[in-house]
Amino acid sequence: MSTESAPATKLDLEILPTPHPLDDAERAARIQNPGFGRLFTEHMVVIPYAAGRGWLRGQLKPYAPLTLDPAASVLHYGQAIFEGFKAYRQPDGSIKTFRPEANAHRFNSSARRLAMPEMPVELFVSAVDALIRQDRAWVPTPVGESLYVRPLMFATEAALGVKAASTYDFLVIASPAGAYFPQGVKPVTVWISEDFVRAAPGGTGAAKFAGNYAASLLAQMNAAAEGCAQVVWLDAVERRYVEEMGGMNIFFVYEEGGRPVLVTPELTGTLLPGITRDSILQLAKDFGYRAEERKVTFDEWRAAVSEGRMTEAFACGTAAVITPIGAVKSREGTFTIHNNETGPVAARFREELLNIQHGLTSDRHGWMHTVA
Repeated sequence: MSTESAPATKLDLEILPTPHPLDDAERAARIQNPGFGRLFTEHMVVIPYAAGRGWLRGQLKPYAPLTLDPAASVLHYGQAIFEGFKAYRQPDGSIKTFRPEANAHRFNSSARRLAMPEMPVELFVSAVDALIRQDRAWVPTPVGESLYVRPLMFATEAALGVKAASTYDFLVIASPAGAYFPQGVKPVTVWISEDFVRAAPGGTGAAKFAGNYAASLLAQMNAAAEGCAQVVWLDAVERRYVEEMGGMNIFFVYEEGGRPVLVTPELTGTLLPGITRDSILQLAKDFGYRAEERKVTFDEWRAAVSEGRMTEAFACGTAAVITPIGAVKSREGTFTIHNNETGPVAARFREELLNIQHGLTSDRHGWMHTVA
């Protein structure tokens, strides 16, 4: 790849389409019931960065394995971040993404925390748009299905000194997506982790940092051993306050005076500032619901359900959208929420988000970005 171009602030891509594209019939067969994260489109975007030179000319090229030096800094010191959002087929056949600028800003926040270079928002969004336009035939049509887009960045400098790397690669790959949970949109049983924490004050909890997810895997395995679909994290200091479910934000639905009140853990620096979370807080205002961002202890969660004050709990994120929590399991026992069924508030938010994303209702907040 030539690196003789000036530092890029706008998209500058060499377009190298695959010489062996799939025919329509084979592609259509592949994206039937795609699941999540198992199938990838035919192309990817790669844009290099060099300290002192900035973002250089990139390539849109066939999806293929990467070549890394064994001393690449990412393999030793873990400088790797990513984002995730989706492209949706609209009723008129066009394609739109959901709040990509918000993902670009969060990507840069993660980059700052990991001592990595920031990427201009326009460059980030344009790189994603270019890949989606190239692989637009991979965007599914059914409501609830989408093209999941994964921008990522990692350190490539071959050096074993412990320092921020001087070279990086930014990539965009894409994957047709169906249901995140194989059983579909059904309430999940969660395990309260008392042995491990996801993030500590001053750490990387607010960044989409690869290491956060690596550190979560053992706790997730423990949850699975307890017959649970997901782990719920408590805070690192007092081990009392509910923070996240796996990599998703949590909402609690209380009932006061016959009306729903939404409560979600406040952003303390240890939680990921979810874009779906932010969207739900806005939709709550649209629906006339009161919404609060505050700390919630596990004891409060259990007591509020027992006393009938809490009627639902659900998690939210890009991949799964809305996931109801039906049962909560800990060493002290198990309790259920809303008879282990999807509640009306969670269902309403899920339906509204999907309708906005698929162009079935008005985009009153300007969240949808036209790609093609």
